[in-house]
Amino acid sequence: MASAPPPTIFAPSRRRAMRERMRWLERGADAPSFLADDMAEDVLDRLAFLRHQPTRALVVGDTSGMLSKALEAGGCAVVRADPAPIAGEQAIDEEQPLPAAGFDLIAQLGTLATVNDLPGAMLHIRRALAPGGLAIMSLCGAGSVPALREVMAEADGERPAARIHPQVDVRAGGDLLQRCGFAEPMSDSRVLDVRYSSLRRLVADLRAQGLGNCLARPGPLLGKAGLARAEAAFAAMADGEGRVTERFAILTMSGWNKALRPPKF
Repeated sequence: MASAPPPTIFAPSRRRAMRERMRWLERGADAPSFLADDMAEDVLDRLAFLRHQPTRALVVGDTSGMLSKALEAGGCAVVRADPAPIAGEQAIDEEQPLPAAGFDLIAQLGTLATVNDLPGAMLHIRRALAPGGLAIMSLCGAGSVPALREVMAEADGERPAARIHPQVDVRAGGDLLQRCGFAEPMSDSRVLDVRYSSLRRLVADLRAQGLGNCLARPGPLLGKAGLARAEAAFAAMADGEGRVTERFAILTMSGWNKALRPPKF
């Protein structure tokens, strides 16, 4: 008996448009990249701690190029990919089998947060790893954007609408790793707090980093009255310096392909 298809939470067309807009906005001189940069730095820290020196890596979502360049500097052959690729990158659909395999590192920076079939995408990643290969998958997880969530609830009033993406927590991340057959699964989360002087700047940062709304059934537009309520709610949350602290909880899931991890010395 065939298993039921995963629910359609995100619209692929909206997801791609969101990603394409991000790739265009990232050209700006002051474009924010703190999430992708933090994820890239974390991958490098984990590789150093594990003493894993990949020779062939697939890197997805490395919009700043930080991770790819660091790996290449260490002698690793890197294949860069993205759902909305630019020059030098390959197109990728995370919900389909990866076009190549045999990687001893696959790093996913942020893009898995908006796939409809997350277990399937993770299974494709494991299958594309070489024996003893490592996958590190980072995304904004549970606990992210609590201030925005509160502001949107105030703006919608008694008729709340779907505006914030569902988020994966640490426990669910660990369960997914085990379900997909990763060895030595590890799921953890860290927070990144950023202070904002206006709601518009917060929303602009989200859009510029590919965190806009791509739900298949998004809520209705706020309209002028709703936007005014949202901005008033944001202002009411401000501290003595007129700023609101927004939180980004970065979930990282990692695991090895079967139990063939190279020994540590």
